[in-house]
Amino acid sequence: MYTPKPEHKFTFGLWTVGNIGRDPFGEPVRPALSPADLVYLLGDVGAYGVNFHDNDLVPIDATPAERDKIVAEFKKALADTGLVVPMATTNLFGDAIFKDGAFTSNDAKVRAYALQKTMNSIDLGVEMGAEIYVFWGGREGTETDASKDPILAVKRNREAMNFLCEYVLDQGYDLKFA
Repeated sequence: MYTPKPEHKFTFGLWTVGNIGRDPFGEPVRPALSPADLVYLLGDVGAYGVNFHDNDLVPIDATPAERDKIVAEFKKALADTGLVVPMATTNLFGDAIFKDGAFTSNDAKVRAYALQKTMNSIDLGVEMGAEIYVFWGGREGTETDASKDPILAVKRNREAMNFLCEYVLDQGYDLKFA
């Protein structure tokens, strides 16, 4: 009665099922699995789809050849299992460069990097079939009230969203932002 089936449209993030179980007090408790292996695992348990941050799928330091291999394996796993990618997002919080935020950073170079990283991530999401693109401001000032001027931060965030909306329109992508 409670067994999930694809028609229930359960989706899971690579960051959840791929978590190796490391915490601040210890080493990993589960082996790392490739994104393709995670898709096969999700297919076996009746999932509908899989979601990802850009670097959940392709490590930030991957060479172009490594990226192409990972993407090809992931696409094959999606085709083999029938899983879909309804949503993608960008990791704009894990790297220490984002300690002061991404789109709202006080450093213009960090803001520019965040935009470029997001455009690449949007391209990857669309390539995988994502129809929704999620923005999660993990380090945009919520943990440190005094890190930046809140009015300027909102302005910077708005400018980033406007820029990315234009990028998506210019690319002809049929993508919803969330």
